[in-house]
Amino acid sequence: MENSIVIERMTAKDIDGVFEVEKNCFEDYWSKDAFKKELSNDVARYLVAKIDDKVVGYVGIWFVLDEGHITNVAVHEDYRGRKIGDKLIKSLVELCRESNIVSMTLEVRVSNIVAQNLYKKYGFKLAGIRKEYYSNNKEDAMIMWSDIKAV
Repeated sequence: MENSIVIERMTAKDIDGVFEVEKNCFEDYWSKDAFKKELSNDVARYLVAKIDDKVVGYVGIWFVLDEGHITNVAVHEDYRGRKIGDKLIKSLVELCRESNIVSMTLEVRVSNIVAQNLYKKYGFKLAGIRKEYYSNNKEDAMIMWSDIKAV
């Protein structure tokens, strides 16, 4: 099954699938319009993971100067455990290298140990805490950074 996972750039035809993944993964989720706007955002890049042409996961990043700020990483709960998140992050790191990005940053919930372990695998390290960062439950966020050269 793992070999049938395809990672590609997000297009307008992927919005409905990305939105379904978003709703499945997040309580406080982005709207379809937000994803449509991201397609015309000059600093935004999004990749989707597909199985049989169905969007099962996605990752987004904003390029600001030579840094990449990961906006979201999401895999539909029905497809977790298949290393889709890993493939998305690997593809994102390659996109960053091709685009001369030297470091990446993100925020992750302090309770999301699975995501923290995935990011640590790619050299992300704790850089600080954003207190009450998540509006839905006032949970703190870990700020993590990674040097692309170290990945």
